[in-house]
Amino acid sequence: MNDATSGLPPEAIATLLVDTDPYLSCNDCFARLDQYVERRIQNPRYDDDVMRAHLAGCGACQEEAETLLELLALGIG
Repeated sequence: MNDATSGLPPEAIATLLVDTDPYLSCNDCFARLDQYVERRIQNPRYDDDVMRAHLAGCGACQEEAETLLELLALGIG
């Protein structure tokens, strides 16, 4: 018998199990992402619990946010 989780790294499993309440869709996340990142640049302690929950559970949106943060920090955005 083959273990279905044997091919998943522990990080992927952890991401799948993250509680993403309150719910935010990827479309809604992308609509709010610019403002969220700009606020994080202005104030690194800025928190948005809905965005934080979504980014913790969605690798694609998290990667987009990190890339945008890096670009703005470098003055490219």
